[in-house]
Amino acid sequence: MSMIKAGNIKKGSYILYKEQPHYVLKTQFVSPGKGSAFTRVKMRDMRSGANLEFNFKSHDSVDELDVETKEMQFLYHDGSDIVFMDPRTYEQMNVGRHILDDKALMLTSDIKVYLTIWNERVIGVVLPPKVRMTVTDAQDAIAGDRQTAGKKPVTMESGLIVQAPLFIKTGDTLLIDTETAEYVSRVND
Repeated sequence: MSMIKAGNIKKGSYILYKEQPHYVLKTQFVSPGKGSAFTRVKMRDMRSGANLEFNFKSHDSVDELDVETKEMQFLYHDGSDIVFMDPRTYEQMNVGRHILDDKALMLTSDIKVYLTIWNERVIGVVLPPKVRMTVTDAQDAIAGDRQTAGKKPVTMESGLIVQAPLFIKTGDTLLIDTETAEYVSRVND
């Protein structure tokens, strides 16, 4: 850990706020006409997943965390944990499902992720921007249904449900955006 001035907080860094690790999503330097300047920081609590905003005065100091990033491969779900394996050493690591939250449904058998580790604890999991998944259930579209505007819910191999175009059918492979959990395109193999 190293101390930095609030004005030096950068997007993408990890800081300690109220004794908890937080990931910095956005920073904005504000210099009001009256009063002293401050840095508005939007950050994500790495334990609860909650996003929050806080204004740090320019002279405030914060702890910037030294985190380690480790590439791992998803193995399987084990109750409230998810098991990952280091592809080089075959060492396995259990990660609490709460750290991934709803992104746990985007894990597929061959996916490689990056675990963010601080104080020998996993505080985050970074998925690739897009993941390939197979459709296990796609109902036929109802002719004349204009409520859904050309989309229908389809169920992916992990149980994830996404809105996809009407032409998608069971067995198709889709590209899913891991940030929004939305359909990107159909993959033609």
